Amino acid sequence: MTGPPCWNALGLGSTAMFAVTLVYNTRRSGEFQLGGRRFLLRRVYFPEQPTAEWFIVDLLQHHDMAGVGLSVLREGLVATLRSGRWNRMRLRKMAETYGTKATLALVDEALLETEASAA
Repeated sequence: MTGPPCWNALGLGSTAMFAVTLVYNTRRSGEFQLGGRRFLLRRVYFPEQPTAEWFIVDLLQHHDMAGVGLSVLREGLVATLRSGRWNRMRLRKMAETYGTKATLALVDEALLETEASAA
């Protein structure tokens, strides 16, 4: 499961809410009602054990669904990287593996900008 509860917990500036639960899976896409709850299933490539760094990439990829601009997310990412909150190498790897070229470029820019404070 992913979406607003996971994205908002990152502290990057997202405060989204959905009426449905967003679930990534490997079999089907669509909106389903199970046990009286609505789920939006999406076939998406994701790690078996998602890390916080993967959820960052997921949020950057779906910022429009979260209703937050990339500039706000970038500022939040830079701030949290400066505080040492994320594993920099894992974040880069998640962006490289699961993100678009634009997402990877944004992550690389944020990492570069905060490189001096990490050393």
